[in-house]
Amino acid sequence: MTPAQILHPGPRLLIGHGRAPEIAELLPDGPVLLVTDGAVRVMGLLDPLVEQLQRSREVILFDAVEADPSKATLLAAVEAGRSAGATSVIGFGGGSPMDVAKLAAYLLGSGDDLDTIWGVGLARGQRLPLALVPTTAGTGSEATPVAIITVEGAEKRGVNAAPLIPDVAVLDAALTLGKPRALTAATGVDAMVHAIEAYTSAKSKNPVSDMQAREALRLLSANLLTVCEEPSNIASREAMLVGAHLAGLAFANAPVAGVHALAYPLGGIHHLAHGLSNALMLRPVLSFNAEAAREPYAELAAILDPSAASLGSQAAAARLVERLEEMVLATGLKPRLRDHGIARDEAPMLAREAMKQTRLLVNNPIEITEEDARRLYEVAW
Repeated sequence: MTPAQILHPGPRLLIGHGRAPEIAELLPDGPVLLVTDGAVRVMGLLDPLVEQLQRSREVILFDAVEADPSKATLLAAVEAGRSAGATSVIGFGGGSPMDVAKLAAYLLGSGDDLDTIWGVGLARGQRLPLALVPTTAGTGSEATPVAIITVEGAEKRGVNAAPLIPDVAVLDAALTLGKPRALTAATGVDAMVHAIEAYTSAKSKNPVSDMQAREALRLLSANLLTVCEEPSNIASREAMLVGAHLAGLAFANAPVAGVHALAYPLGGIHHLAHGLSNALMLRPVLSFNAEAAREPYAELAAILDPSAASLGSQAAAARLVERLEEMVLATGLKPRLRDHGIARDEAPMLAREAMKQTRLLVNNPIEITEEDARRLYEVAW
């Protein structure tokens, strides 16, 4: 029997080319804080939305968001919005601008202190109206109640609370065109990890997120290599965006686990892209989990490789790990820590840092101790 659980619905969703300017009609009057990064601004992706917004309101453009955004960056965005009297917030870009926008909207609306809301369910106030527009198919941040910020000591710290779910999100595949292959690959792998970890989440697995995770993995696995090889294939780009969104909805209710917990120190300390960090830890952690998660892994294996349906559960679970490794290699990503300048003797330090991710580790199908984490980093090396 499924345990009693309150599931978080996603945002109102607009899907299709050129729909971002419609956000202007869905937000209240008054100044809007538009959070993005410099690369997105230079590419001109914002221009149609900004033009539409400026017809009716002041736009405060905050484009200083970096990869793995810092607490200082978040607080600067909040101050920009507060100084201008922002009445709503838009996040436009990858996971970093969207995460900053989510927390900025919450802090501006609630007046809470950031250091009082780290963790799960502690942000209970009222945020400003919020819209999110992803320009990569990966993080699913536009669907989730989660935002991640890098704090002192290169630690990645998260807020997971229902008020962070936006009012509206726009999925426009045209905004994902022109991205480097490595970024497309890394964000796609990130979304696949979201689906897999949601499907095996130890604490909150449920039929709704299971359905979302399976469909997400189907869409993502069927289109990841296509968007790498045919970057202008708009149909596959849209399938990736929808898959990433579904994976986000899945892990909004069945949170991610060990792969993410061990990936975070790689991003925080070495500034590797989040999706790449997940790709580096995917094979080791899934192999470690394989016996504890044998049945759900076997079910997912058949999505990636239909022939796995005829295998026993142990062999099928092994096939899932093998097929994912094949796909990572086919995208062109290099799946070893040593390929990215990380020394083998860093494993103990990385393991200590990973143990700080308690909100994620509790969701893993089997306990990961600090000694286990050290060995997994060594395997990944």
